[in-house]
Amino acid sequence: QVQLVESGGGLVQPGGSLRLSCVASRILFSIYAMGWYRQAPGKQRELVAIISRDSSTNYADSVKGRFTISRDNAKNTVYLQMNSLKPEDTAVYYCKAQYNVMDFWGKGTLVTVSS
Repeated sequence: QVQLVESGGGLVQPGGSLRLSCVASRILFSIYAMGWYRQAPGKQRELVAIISRDSSTNYADSVKGRFTISRDNAKNTVYLQMNSLKPEDTAVYYCKAQYNVMDFWGKGTLVTVSS
């Protein structure tokens, strides 16, 4: 069974940084596009960043210049480096693996930005 396990969330002050990790197991990681999504309380889940299998990237406008997505195929891991965090970045962050019509989700990690 495919597993995606996120880690690295927590409480951080505005302006701070966090790095999220998502480790995938039981998939051929290198062929999957990997994405980070988030869902704030009372809001729909939204795309944060995505990295293709050839490592091209796309970001939501709200995080451009602050967040960086990267992948390490040797470690089956995708990262999200989050800098200059704002209270509006508070959400549960989910990792997604997608290949053609197949997609898999992790259970999420909570990021809280508050003073």
